Amino acid sequence: MADADPRIDTADARVADAPAPTKRRWLRPLLMFGIPLIVIGVVAYLWATSGRFVSTDNAYVQQDKVSVASDVAGRIVAVNVRENQLVKAGDLLFRIDPDPYRIAVEQANAQIAGAQVSLQTLRATYAGTSADIAAATDQIAAAQEDYQRQSELMKRGFTTRARLEQSQHGLEQARATYQNAVADANEARARLATGAAVPGENPQIAAARVARAKAQLDLSRTEVRAPVSGQISQADRLQVGQMMVTGLPAVTIVADARSWVEANFKETDLARMRVGQPAEVSFDAYPGLHLRGHVQSIGAGTGSEFSVLPAQNANGNWVKVTQRVPVRIAIDEKSPRQLIAGLSADVRVDVRN
Repeated sequence: MADADPRIDTADARVADAPAPTKRRWLRPLLMFGIPLIVIGVVAYLWATSGRFVSTDNAYVQQDKVSVASDVAGRIVAVNVRENQLVKAGDLLFRIDPDPYRIAVEQANAQIAGAQVSLQTLRATYAGTSADIAAATDQIAAAQEDYQRQSELMKRGFTTRARLEQSQHGLEQARATYQNAVADANEARARLATGAAVPGENPQIAAARVARAKAQLDLSRTEVRAPVSGQISQADRLQVGQMMVTGLPAVTIVADARSWVEANFKETDLARMRVGQPAEVSFDAYPGLHLRGHVQSIGAGTGSEFSVLPAQNANGNWVKVTQRVPVRIAIDEKSPRQLIAGLSADVRVDVRN
């Protein structure tokens, strides 16, 4: 037993002296050379791209918003749209009670008929004045002849002065009748005349036709239609039975045919920014969506300049704050997802050129 123990110890010693397996010899060189190379690559990228881009996350999607109002007043009798409904230009939105405007059209037609009757009366009156002038002319001729005869008889002593004066008075009366007939004819002719603004048509009939055109226009405006294509918003204000006031916005259409991004850049980022520079737009609502665009225009004033209460820096209590300038970014490609007005966006502009 004593001799066996040293052999066992010798075998264990040989096993202990055997070299350990080297399964991860590549890890040490990787750590020694790989990490410095990665660091150098990151530093080189940051150095190469530093100053190439300016970016901001203070940006929002903008779209044209058209407020639709009624051109005529009245009670709403039908509503054809609902909230968030897509409409095309020319689609009927709502209808106002047309009965008062139909009555106005009929009244205008009656005015035209009355003006036409008045015109016929004026023509008949003018024709009658022509006959009166002819009769007055004959009366003057007869009175002139009687006056001459009485004058000759007066010279011979065969008539009295009273008879001569009566003949003279008859001549003057005939002349006055002629003048009245001529004045009546001129008045009738003036009523039948047409003005330079509406040549060839009686002014009364022209005024009645204009009134009818106005009534027909108001009747057509009782049907309020979409001026542009887009999505209905704020349609809760449209209720059957509600009274509409002229010019009061009733519903809003968000025209999604054209979208852009309004990015508020710091004033310190504008030194190398120019119109036309390429940009990239991403959206908080759609992770992974990136759209190409370009700088369309740079605002004419900072956001605080157009605020309701602009800052007054002349009071002595002044702290310099970096201002933001609105920059419009046009989107150059069609988005696979719907762009909603007011969505938050991130904008990065390439300012190399």
